[in-house]
Amino acid sequence: MWIKSAEFAPDFSGTPVGQTASDILKHCRLFAALTPLSISRLEPITRLVHLKKGQQVFRPGDACPGVYVVGSGAVRIYKIALGGKEHVLHFAYPGMTFAEVAAIGRFPCPAYAEAMEDTVCALLPTADFRRLLQENHDFCLQLMDGMCGWVRHLVGVLEDVVLRDATGRVARHLLHADPSQGRAAFSLPAKKKDLASHLNLTSETLSRTLRRLAECGLIDMPHPQQIRILDFASLTDVAEGAPPAESAEEG
Repeated sequence: MWIKSAEFAPDFSGTPVGQTASDILKHCRLFAALTPLSISRLEPITRLVHLKKGQQVFRPGDACPGVYVVGSGAVRIYKIALGGKEHVLHFAYPGMTFAEVAAIGRFPCPAYAEAMEDTVCALLPTADFRRLLQENHDFCLQLMDGMCGWVRHLVGVLEDVVLRDATGRVARHLLHADPSQGRAAFSLPAKKKDLASHLNLTSETLSRTLRRLAECGLIDMPHPQQIRILDFASLTDVAEGAPPAESAEEG
């Protein structure tokens, strides 16, 4: 049975979690295990960062500015291969973080980060954040709980690439992306080329897979960037490896 991880299941709705540093920190999934006292220790070192659509946040090899927490908007984190091909590692939506590992580990930024739309982030500067880690044992333990949830999410992403075929990967992503669980249409949270890259697919394979799911009666595509899940249970089976059955109308 497919299980959606509550801790770090991506929220593709794009709903802002807040525009103040305090609101953003309180809705951060990485900090979900922090006590109100620990959150209050973060607030004085936090500053708001406003990013314009298309603005590059950092490049590989840059000194890590700190831990970014997305309050509104979206950021894509990606790498570029020697041949010039881009691969999207993950998307950071409201409530999610990026650059946290580089900040904690004190190593340079390993990838590119770019705002996909106008975005507001809370930034916890590396030096201040690490000082808090060094000075507060309870804060470290609480943060470890959040990091475990993030690692669990990343293991799920790796399982998708290794264990699921293209159809299973696309089906699972759509299940995560649908905030209504089939009750309404929703917009794809990223350009198709970026979504395909994130799922380790070509754009052609992604489009072909979406068409196949639509032909089987599992989804509807009222607009090229919009999806409606018509059969949530059957799409869940496909996400777990079952082949999509042909729709009754085609049978």
